[in-house]
Amino acid sequence: MTSNRKIKDTDLVKRLHNNDQAALAIIYKEHWEIMYLAAYNLLRDKSISEDIVQDVFVSFWQKRNTLEIKVSIRSYLYTSTTYKVYDYFRKNKKMIKEELFNHFDEKVQVSNPETKLMHKELVGFIDSLINQLPPKCKEVFKLSREEQLTNQEIAQRLSVSKRTVEGHITKALMLLRNSLGVNVSIEFMSFISNY
Repeated sequence: MTSNRKIKDTDLVKRLHNNDQAALAIIYKEHWEIMYLAAYNLLRDKSISEDIVQDVFVSFWQKRNTLEIKVSIRSYLYTSTTYKVYDYFRKNKKMIKEELFNHFDEKVQVSNPETKLMHKELVGFIDSLINQLPPKCKEVFKLSREEQLTNQEIAQRLSVSKRTVEGHITKALMLLRNSLGVNVSIEFMSFISNY
């Protein structure tokens, strides 16, 4: 992110903290289209994509007093949009075509150039957060995310209790939730990082 963009984002977040609706209008005008395209690329449904973008902005405004943008507003909104789409798929698995859900991670990757750039920025940020974890916590999280091992399998491999594994995963997810601003899950982390 360029320093001008970072300064602008910082200013907009401060304005949001002060309940400045004009700041929200600026953010909406700059980012709604790319959010819509990201959602539509995955859903192929105009109405649902519009609803998801609207939900993200409503949530963004509701959280305005506690917002902490650690990457960029663009990446924050992209992450939130992608998570909302993922959550929609997860909740409506039986109502939608199986191919949409099964190839969700591939569709995230083959979006337009701007969403690809946002995705790359997001993955880099997630990796930097994971690298900040204590060594054992990082190892447990990577085994869960990259190898998709169960907690029991990780416990056996590392000769620790299942409860210890759960504690490490909880700690890692809390860091990611606080930093990304969405309620992340291991499954969401697996496809977003495309490991």
